[in-house]
Amino acid sequence: MTYFLLAFPALFSIVNPLGGLFIFLSATQHFHPSLRSALARWVAIYSFVIVTASLYVGAYVLTFFGVSVPVLRVAGGIAIALTAWKMLNAPDPEPGQDVPAAELPAASTASRMAFYPLTMPLTTGPGTISVAVSLGTNRPRNLGEGQFLWFMAQMTVATLLLCAIIYLLYRYADGISRKIGPTGTAVIMRLSAFLLLCIGIQIFWNGAAELLSSIH
Repeated sequence: MTYFLLAFPALFSIVNPLGGLFIFLSATQHFHPSLRSALARWVAIYSFVIVTASLYVGAYVLTFFGVSVPVLRVAGGIAIALTAWKMLNAPDPEPGQDVPAAELPAASTASRMAFYPLTMPLTTGPGTISVAVSLGTNRPRNLGEGQFLWFMAQMTVATLLLCAIIYLLYRYADGISRKIGPTGTAVIMRLSAFLLLCIGIQIFWNGAAELLSSIH
């Protein structure tokens, strides 16, 4: 299980679903629980597709469109920072305040909402894509057919396990929040939004630094 032990910790640390559940809850706090459950399911599905595609064909897609990884980081960092800034400045809901049913999005739109911004860039953003592309391109070149299939199987299992954790944490984010309490949840959500803003700026700076260094 060498490849699994390499891929899963790397992907888990960059995705950080434990911190992401509060960001997910902050972005969906006005939604009905049934819609939030649907969003959690679609986020897990989209995360699996994005990570798997990045592992196996990500490098070829970026090359085809002429997009470098530093440019991906710059664009993704900007998107993450803007989303986090909106979440950081969003007003806190009043205790006991409910959103009228007419204002709730229909469940049929869950898949569209789940992709942006809940999956991209909040859950599996440019940092995750960069790690997945790196894992896929840095595999040993002397693998036989059987070894390559075993490599793909281990990578797929690692991705499936990660997305299952994402789904469970996001699906029960409201219950976890109730155990922590409203004050603790509000504090953690604001801190998570601020940390997400810092992560977006850091991703942007990493990409910008690589682009600036390439000039010389």
